[in-house]
Amino acid sequence: MASNSRSSSWTFKQNKMFERALAVYDKDTPDRWHNVAKAVGGKSAEEVKRHYDILVEDLINIETGRVPLPNYKTFESNSRGINDFNTRYIIN
Repeated sequence: MASNSRSSSWTFKQNKMFERALAVYDKDTPDRWHNVAKAVGGKSAEEVKRHYDILVEDLINIETGRVPLPNYKTFESNSRGINDFNTRYIIN
């Protein structure tokens, strides 16, 4: 796929505008991608459609387990977290 400088990256603001536009212009909206592109600004209808396709592909990969889950730190029972707070102030 040919790439140009406008499609190479999306700013945080453009991504937020993209998310909001998807909520407004659903799959049954005529000229959906043109409307989304206009709402985002600085992107063509083709660019927002490609961005959407990549998002859908990412979601499918996550939901089918193709993306490994991160190793989150777990709280130990002796940590000074919310469990300790509950023990000290609510239960006593």
